[in-house]
Parts: sequence; C-alpha cells; structure tokens
Amino acid sequence: MAGPGILTETRLVKPWGRCDLPQSFDRGDGAQIGEVWFDPPEELKSVLAKYLFTGERLSVQIHPLPENSPTGVGKDECWLITEAKPGATLAIGFREEFSPEDIRAAALDGSIEDMLDWREVKENDFLYVPSGTVHAIGPGLTLVEIQQNSDITYRLYDYGRDRDLHLDDAMRSIDGGPYPDRLLQKVDAGAETVLVDGPYFRLVHSVGMPSTAMEGAVQVLPLSGACRIGGETVSAGASGWASELGDVDFSQCGRCLLIAAC
Repeated sequence: MAGPGILTETRLVKPWGRCDLPQSFDRGDGAQIGEVWFDPPEELKSVLAKYLFTGERLSVQIHPLPENSPTGVGKDECWLITEAKPGATLAIGFREEFSPEDIRAAALDGSIEDMLDWREVKENDFLYVPSGTVHAIGPGLTLVEIQQNSDITYRLYDYGRDRDLHLDDAMRSIDGGPYPDRLLQKVDAGAETVLVDGPYFRLVHSVGMPSTAMEGAVQVLPLSGACRIGGETVSAGASGWASELGDVDFSQCGRCLLIAAC
C-alpha cells in the first residue's frame, strides 16, 4: 500500500446487488454491484469500511462472538443509511425472546422471517450491530458499513437461494432477543457527532472542519464535497487515509465520516 492518500477500492458483484448506483459512484459496465470495499492501510487494518447497495434482501445472518470465532476476533459493525427508497426495511434482532432450538427450527422451515424485527429505515438512520445479532438488510438501500475487519459470517436463512447454511456455528453465538433501541439513532446531517467510541473502532460524523480529536491514523469517507490528502482529492464515493487528522484538508468537504482503530 502506498502512503497516505486515496484508498484502493474493490467492487463485488452480488446476486442481491444493483446496477443503478448513486451518482457519486462510477457505474462502470452495468454490473450488479453489491459492495464497494476500501482496502485499509496497515495502520488501520483492523477496521474495514464499505458501501452496500441492495436490490434484494440479503441472507439472514450473524457474525460470531470472539470466543466462538476460529480467529478469536468477532465482527461488530455499524450502518449509516445514506439512501433509502420509501418503505425500505431491514431486520435487526427478534420481535421477542426465542430459544436457540426455536430459531434453528424456524431457519429450516423459513418461518424465521416472521420472527425477525423488520424495521423501516430512512436516510441518516444509524445502527450499531454487535457480534451475535441476527440481521438481514432489505432492498432499496445504500449504506455505509464500518466493521471489524473479519470475513466470518454465519448464514441462517437465504430465501431458497442455493447457498450453504451454518446453523451449528450460528447457534453458539446467537442473541435470541430483541435489538436494543439504544443502539439506533438518527444522525443530524448538519452536526458533528461521535457515533462510535470503541472498543474496536472510533467513528465520527463531521461537517466541514472537525473539532473532535482523533488519535493516530484516520480514514476519511466524504459523504458530500471532497477533502484533500497529500495533494490528492478524495471525493464523495471514495475514501482516503492520513497518518493524522491534521494532514487532511477539509476546506471543500461537506459531510464526512472519520474512522480510527482502537
């Protein structure tokens, strides 16, 4: 990886992805893009930032708790909704408390869809999703996902798609209860807000020049306008990084997400 500046992006074609990406993204050859990842530098390797574009429901899934992960690392993540079609929903947790045995049976017969807490979401909704939380993202959404840099996902249900399920592994980490409302908030698009403050990463929503302190290397993800790092312009839809926050020029930046590893 070269020094501070624009981060390399990776586009992933997904069966649930979209061809109609937002205007700030290169629409390329019309492929059905589900994710755009930004390759983190060594200084930020424990955190991964990406965009998701949904045209269909994603599978019902969880990420393992650290003690049940083969790598010893869990996968806490969070989502900022940047675009939402009217009525767009995602599932987060269950409507009530269910036992692992009930959840497993429902995953096999498909009734798990009715057990999940499907919530309508809108632009600027923000959700923190701890490891072990059952979730499924619905169609019609564009969102930023910030996560621990782990690729371990256990699938419980996939709407009849021909992909493997991981029920034994999932049951060892699953939280069978409702999602805590304290982990959901509405972001004020015109205000600076600390969205996450550890234990795995720090995430700040800034507007123009940030006032919140960020220690060490920082990844920037402009939501509007552009910032400059080392003479390179990082526009909305892209991401970059700097060795420290003071190396970033925010004079032309509107809204931005700032990410640091803990």
